[in-house]
This record gives sequence, structure tokens and C-alpha cells, in this order.
Amino acid sequence: MTQQTAKKTVLKPLSNRVVVRRLEQEEVLKGGIILPDTAKKKQESACVVAVGSGKITQEGKLLPMSVAVGDTVLMDKYAGQEVTIDGEDLVILKEDDIVAIIN
Repeated sequence: MTQQTAKKTVLKPLSNRVVVRRLEQEEVLKGGIILPDTAKKKQESACVVAVGSGKITQEGKLLPMSVAVGDTVLMDKYAGQEVTIDGEDLVILKEDDIVAIIN
């Protein structure tokens, strides 16, 4: 028998786009109440998975990205385009939609 290996999709954002994975929200509140999926709000914090090359100005200069892969960021609540790649929920958004880097 031959073993098949699943090919992982590589997602490379263009220009000033960033691919992030929302961080999971705690499902159990301090009082022991479990939140159903419908009651959970969208998380604004996310981990950067992939980064584009940067924005090109009208003069043709490349502005480098201010975030890097592995950074934890705070983003606008409803920013970006939600996609599912290889069963993983990701968000593709512009660098401008990132509000802050969390240290």
C-alpha cells in the first residue's frame, strides 16, 4: 500500500494584504456558563499567518509591512474577507485594518 500525503495549500497575500487566524475565545465564563457558538462575538485579536510584500507608492517605492508572521494583532471587528483553506478558517485583510500589535 502506498501512503498518500496531503498537499498543504500555500497562501501568499499580495501587496499590503495580511492573512490572519482569529484567536479562539474562551468558551466557559468565570461562573461556569458555557457559551454556544451563536452567542460568541467575533474575536478582534488574531495571529499573523502570512504577509504580503508591502504597498507600492505612486513614486514606485515599496513601503515595507509593519507586521510579521507570528505577530499577535488587534484588528477591526468586521474587517477582511473570511476564507477556509485546507479546513482552517482564516481572514485576509489590508494592513490598514490592523489597529495594533499586541506584545
